[in-house]
Amino acid sequence: MIRVLVAEDMHLLRGALVGILRLEDDLDVVAEVDRGDEALRLAEETEPEVALIDIDLPVMDGITVASKLRSRAPGCRSLIVTGFARPANIRRAMEAEAAGFLLKDTPPCQLVSAIRRVAAGERVIDVELAASALKGAASPLTKREAEVLRLAAEGAPAQEVATRLCLELSTVRNYLSAVVAKSGARNRVDAIRIAVQEGWI
Repeated sequence: MIRVLVAEDMHLLRGALVGILRLEDDLDVVAEVDRGDEALRLAEETEPEVALIDIDLPVMDGITVASKLRSRAPGCRSLIVTGFARPANIRRAMEAEAAGFLLKDTPPCQLVSAIRRVAAGERVIDVELAASALKGAASPLTKREAEVLRLAAEGAPAQEVATRLCLELSTVRNYLSAVVAKSGARNRVDAIRIAVQEGWI
């Protein structure tokens, strides 16, 4: 049996995924969660061989979960699913050494096959996603700029961003100005839109 953890925050979709996987004789869903931090905790407890992870989980995104699983649950390989073919996200998943990356509209039979292949040690990346990754430009943002913009995108004012990242307020403002310039945006809101669309944050 292949032990599988399912991390998806949309309850209806998670229920459908779990239902599909439980129809297979060789797959055993050992945990299902709706948050990234919980996915990590349950992976340590239940020791799945494959974690099927939504890229946009609350608290901790799916790519961060995949990256942390490498040390916290080394026997578990990550298969990330996304609704959008954003080049930067695909590259981030590859850098996190995720074993697979699929679109959410992948037919169930292909998803099941991908889980089996990942469990067998293969790497599975949707052809459309791979082509998109090759076409897209790398993120121009530094790691710190991306962190600042990610918090701003969540609605945190500059002072809160500064407090949470232990930075001076002027430093946060400088980072945000740099992000606007690098992204070619008109303002901070436009920079957030561009960064999300390109998968930089």
